[in-house]
Amino acid sequence: QVQLVESGGGLVQAGGSLRLSCAASGSIFGRNTMGWYRQAPGKQRDLVAHITSLGTTHYADSVKGRFTISRDNAKNTVYLQMNSLKPEDTTVYYCWLRGSVGSSWGQGTRVTVSS
Repeated sequence: QVQLVESGGGLVQAGGSLRLSCAASGSIFGRNTMGWYRQAPGKQRDLVAHITSLGTTHYADSVKGRFTISRDNAKNTVYLQMNSLKPEDTTVYYCWLRGSVGSSWGQGTRVTVSS
């Protein structure tokens, strides 16, 4: 099993920044992909960004140029630097890992952007 623990959510004004962190532990072997999804109430969970263990990144169009994903493989930790935040970025953000034992999810961290 893999455990994912997120931190860094909170309340910020529009135009501000937040940094999310997610530390993975447990059965993590070999290469994997880590990332962030977000889900608004009543809607599907959408990809925000992901990064492979080799550093290849992918972003949703809605966050390109504003969010940056990075990782520290030695710490099994992924980060999401969120700049120029907008009210529409308000929702719960979930950490995700896909590895040799399948996919795992964090418990979610709430981000609220006030206008």
